[in-house]
Amino acid sequence: MEEVLPAPVNAAISGSIEFVYSFEPLARKTVVLVPGFVGTMMQTIADAVGFDVETISMLMGMLMCYPLGFIMKALPYGKTKHLFSFLLGAFLLQFTIGVQWIHQLVSSLVAYVMFLILPPELSKIAVPVWAMLYISAGHIHRQYINYLGWDMDFTGAQMVLTMKLYSLAWNLYDGQALAKGEGSRASKKCAPFAVKELPGIIEYLGYTFCFSSVLAGPAYEYVYYANACDGTLLYDSNGKPKGKIPGVAWPTLKPFLISMVCMGIHVVGNGMFPLLDPVDPQNATAVLVTEEFLSKPWFQRYGYQWLSLIFVRMKYYFAWKNAEGAQNIWYAGFEGFDEQGNAKGWDVSNNVDIIEFETAPNVKTLSASWNKKTANWLGRYVYMRTNGSLAATYGLSAFWHGFYPGYYLFFLSVPILTACERLGRKKLTPRFGNGKKW
Repeated sequence: MEEVLPAPVNAAISGSIEFVYSFEPLARKTVVLVPGFVGTMMQTIADAVGFDVETISMLMGMLMCYPLGFIMKALPYGKTKHLFSFLLGAFLLQFTIGVQWIHQLVSSLVAYVMFLILPPELSKIAVPVWAMLYISAGHIHRQYINYLGWDMDFTGAQMVLTMKLYSLAWNLYDGQALAKGEGSRASKKCAPFAVKELPGIIEYLGYTFCFSSVLAGPAYEYVYYANACDGTLLYDSNGKPKGKIPGVAWPTLKPFLISMVCMGIHVVGNGMFPLLDPVDPQNATAVLVTEEFLSKPWFQRYGYQWLSLIFVRMKYYFAWKNAEGAQNIWYAGFEGFDEQGNAKGWDVSNNVDIIEFETAPNVKTLSASWNKKTANWLGRYVYMRTNGSLAATYGLSAFWHGFYPGYYLFFLSVPILTACERLGRKKLTPRFGNGKKW
């Protein structure tokens, strides 16, 4: 990056990074939830299996969410659950990213102060701006010190937190506007997620640090989390079940087994068809741009890339399905009951439909099946709030992801593809039947 950016920009970024780093000794004192010997033990395990310690720590952290979920389920409703959610979420962050957990704490507390002192009409803008600027600084730092690198840092968890803070700001605004009999069309559509008053600090931190979603998501609205913690998801005001409460065994086991299969496929397939150099992925030339690979026929290169990208996606399927199971253990993924007392389903924490995505016949199905909770966030709090602007929606998505040019080439091309698809569905699809499938 130093060779590309102008000297003044380099100086400004380097100075900012050094200033932030100067607080590291102070921040390191906050890492109190993880005993020192744990780091040594994780390094020993990583050396034994041949993986870097960051990857092993993240894997172990995700798997720990399952026993923690059973404890969460057994705890009494109320502040006990919220406090457990916060403390164990903080523990998992300290376990996986160490001192960098402080970013989640600082950005959450600053946002909470903004919620306290600003009216919802202002906080609905100020908090999202704060959250986006914070994650942007993290992305710039990552790209500056390790361009195209894959080191584990706080930005993954911070992206999840950004969605939570952004959504909560609008939920609080919608709650106030609807209580006054006001609110836009978007506010009325998002009424089920509206929050009438700012949660207490323990409830708020329990949500932002929720242990079962803090590492890899999914990010969903505060009302889902609160209802699971206070019991109103399952019981009415008299303490009676709202319907026949379903068991959690299969909703937990199914996504867990799928996640394990996806992890196995990723490990085996990525070893057979690597995108990056297996020996030195951080520094060596990527496999796809080596002279040996480029000398092969185009169809071999296309087939290799197609297979390798499938195996890369399995890594995301593992993370999302693993989190889905951990959420479902304590009913955080349960949708609740309808007016007749029938269970609605378990889609709150379902972040990907694997088969639908891999076989999607169009852009609409493709985008609706991948990273579904991020799509919900963009749809409810960007698309609907900008009068249906695809450019604003996908532009913010690119900005949220970071500053690599590829993000902008991809996300800003999607509105064009979507517009073409809509035109084709309107003009051409009726000529080939009723078009329900397409």
